[in-house]
Amino acid sequence: MRLSTREAVEGYIAISPWLIGFIAFVGGPIVASLVISFAEWPLIEPPRLVGLFNYSRLVHDPLVFQALKVTTAYTLSAVPLHIIFGFFLAILLNQRVKGLAIWRSIYYLPAVVSGVAVAVVWIWVLQPDFGILNTLLRQVGIRGPNWLFSRTWVIPALVVMSLWGVGGGLTVYLAGLQGIPTELYEAAAIDGANALVRFTHVTVPMMSPVLFLQLVTGLIGSFQVFTSAYVMTGGGPGNASLFFVLYIYRHAFQYFEMGYASALAWVLTLLIVLVTLLVVGSARYWVYYETDTAQL
Repeated sequence: MRLSTREAVEGYIAISPWLIGFIAFVGGPIVASLVISFAEWPLIEPPRLVGLFNYSRLVHDPLVFQALKVTTAYTLSAVPLHIIFGFFLAILLNQRVKGLAIWRSIYYLPAVVSGVAVAVVWIWVLQPDFGILNTLLRQVGIRGPNWLFSRTWVIPALVVMSLWGVGGGLTVYLAGLQGIPTELYEAAAIDGANALVRFTHVTVPMMSPVLFLQLVTGLIGSFQVFTSAYVMTGGGPGNASLFFVLYIYRHAFQYFEMGYASALAWVLTLLIVLVTLLVVGSARYWVYYETDTAQL
């Protein structure tokens, strides 16, 4: 056996536990869900192939479009706010201040807390009568809304709650900020650039790959919101917080329509792929890499 072949075999042997786990617990279910999407399967009976019926059904299902509208509204609100707040928080924590390690730990801590626990806490925070948020608003003469019990305010409430975890991307932002060469700031300062110019012409372009990564992962994550809506609102009031994944859950485990749920899941998958490809395609216009100068 040649050396290269032996090294390849040894490499596959080394990663075989992961490959077996992926095929058995990820790849296999993915293929199975695709097959099930073309069937009618109430779980208590054997599946029965129905062709494209499930896909034609979702086209005429008004709640599908409601779930898409809710998910899109949340995505357009939460993702930009997460990037903006996370970026500026990282800039603040990148300064030389006293107790910096403690502050970084405090802001990162929500990222490791259970989603269910966070949702339960925020139910109390957003309670309209005795919740912390409305109590604070009353102290300054503002009557707070009903938040989770209002069709108008439920999505803004969930967006506000999601900002609790902006520190989750803190380590990525800090790594990007600390990787910017100080020579660029020094050269800009010599040319007379003030702090704002240095930020817009040095920090932002050099951080654009990190911002691009956070945008892609944030979009993918926002299309898969489930825990907060399931625990806090159950999709209410009046389906105003019916996220797409929650709608899939309803049909799969409440209505026992596994075939229709699988079709919905594949529609969501294709939507995520499409949005991701659009974002990746736009990267050439605003993402800067250091190797770009060599290509010019």
